[in-house]
Amino acid sequence: MAKWGEGDPRWIVEERADATNVNNWHWTERDATNWSSDKLKSLLLGLSVENEEGTCEVTEVSKVEGEASINNRKGKLIFFYEWNVKATWTGKSKAGVKYKGTIEVPNLSDENDMEDLDISVSLNKDEPDTPLVNLMKTKGVDKFRDALQSYVGFLKTEFTQGMILPTANGVAKPQSTSQSKAKMDKTEISSSASTATPVNTGVKIPTCKFTLKETFLTSPAELYRVFLNKEMVQAFTRGSATVDGEKGGKFRLLDGNILGEFTELVPDEKIVMKWRYNNWPCEHYATITMAFLDRSSETELKVEYRGVPNSQEEQTKEGWKRYYFESIKQTFGYGARLF
Repeated sequence: MAKWGEGDPRWIVEERADATNVNNWHWTERDATNWSSDKLKSLLLGLSVENEEGTCEVTEVSKVEGEASINNRKGKLIFFYEWNVKATWTGKSKAGVKYKGTIEVPNLSDENDMEDLDISVSLNKDEPDTPLVNLMKTKGVDKFRDALQSYVGFLKTEFTQGMILPTANGVAKPQSTSQSKAKMDKTEISSSASTATPVNTGVKIPTCKFTLKETFLTSPAELYRVFLNKEMVQAFTRGSATVDGEKGGKFRLLDGNILGEFTELVPDEKIVMKWRYNNWPCEHYATITMAFLDRSSETELKVEYRGVPNSQEEQTKEGWKRYYFESIKQTFGYGARLF
């Protein structure tokens, strides 16, 4: 028998430092159902489209029924998912008349290509006819399909972290590219790259903490309200947003790219929230604390960030400066110096 460290190709135990699922040989499965349900809701809620007739927005995801799982066999990831999704859309004409309808996808599945999805749009029975239905059937369906495509992409990248275990040298061992004759070949990822790359093994994410400060020509009470009022958030983000400005309330901004929850609110003084970019590792949130400091004729906003992934530090800083600080000043006229 080969000794540890000899690298005898006949033996695979040496390929994993802890001898766990060596060479990713054994069949392992991970249930993605709950994660998928939450991800689909976050991607679909708040989607909006607009034309000369008015605007339409997905205001509720009423049904997400189905299941999803990922299997790892010999270093290959095989995806299974099947969903029936139903959502409510609300339309508003230029004249201010509101309408409601539904949008439904009964066959989101690994067996169907995105272009083959049946996406049906209807207007509620008690609603009068409106051209906004056509808006939803065209632009609305396209945006809905794009969001479902994003879900599949996140399922294959974000949720799969740690499923391909590294070998003793810290990298995943390349595997063959053979695929099943069934339609699973469309939803399989093989680790057959010419050069093996490090993978996330599910260990604690390296994070950082930092502080940003900004001055606004307004009162602490008014600036505090900017972050909790849906209409004001939509104004400075220049798009639809979901904002529940209560403790425990959730928010979704910039087409679902920013998600979070308010965990502590001290009126006009402090906001604490869980906050994340949608492309961060699954369920990882930073803790952001905003302090509103009265400086006579202006307000100093001190923002402390904890738990931001090291690789996302600069993106987070630049994102806050651009999409929060600068945009709020331009939108509401609170312009002041940076420091």
